[in-house]
Amino acid sequence: MTPLPDIMLEPLARAALLEDLGRAGDITTDAVVPADLVSSTVLRARDPGVLAGIGLARLAFTLVEPRLRFSTLIEDGSRLQPGDVIARIEGPARGILMGERVALNYLCHLSGIASATARLVEAVRHTRARISCTRKTTPGLRAIQKYAVRAGGGANHRFGLDDAVLIKDNHIAMAGGVAVAILRAREAIGHLVKIEVEVDTLEQLREALSVGADAYLLDNMDPAMLREAVSMIGGQGIAEASGRITPETAPAIAEAGVDLISAGWLTHSVTVLDVGLDYEVGPG
Repeated sequence: MTPLPDIMLEPLARAALLEDLGRAGDITTDAVVPADLVSSTVLRARDPGVLAGIGLARLAFTLVEPRLRFSTLIEDGSRLQPGDVIARIEGPARGILMGERVALNYLCHLSGIASATARLVEAVRHTRARISCTRKTTPGLRAIQKYAVRAGGGANHRFGLDDAVLIKDNHIAMAGGVAVAILRAREAIGHLVKIEVEVDTLEQLREALSVGADAYLLDNMDPAMLREAVSMIGGQGIAEASGRITPETAPAIAEAGVDLISAGWLTHSVTVLDVGLDYEVGPG
């Protein structure tokens, strides 16, 4: 897959390094490890999964110590098995130790997102449904978390409040109804902006269809209701399902005929994928 450019990643890696190094640097490494020690280490997968975040890992090492040589052996989006060597880092040992935690924090977290996404993608592979993330991301990390979803084979929902209209339950309540909210949105936006509306019932969906939208977010509907909703939409917009999405529930939801399945937990509460840094060579 196409990686994010370094100009997007560097501020994140730099901020994390500055947070970790604090006011005095790595006092443990400076005290224990000789300044002239040169070492070789590898990033090694401990769990099976999908890789994401190798660019941030590289920057975590090379920003803190430009003399380090970082060799990527496995690219983002690739499947991992326990024991796979993802990258090799060689050079001043102090730099390796200073960058280790930031590199692993990003790599493990983003690979966890990619791996969870891949499991959902696999669960619905026999259908036409695509897996998508949401805006339920960690503040400041949205771009890279959504990148990790793509690495796992998923699709991205909107990136922010400004790139698409998504009329949710509170918008509907404050506007006074589904139809009026859609009509107001259509009057206010540009011709290239899509409109999606969230509905909880078939009655709300019927009201939304009476004025039309580009997409319909079918929230917390069981498979039987989803099938009816998809039939009502009849291809006149995207049918998106959300709520109670797991690898176990996703197949039945996808089989109802929806085009998209969105899951917030892919970014807000996913389990990390275990990756470790293994020391290999001491002084030459």
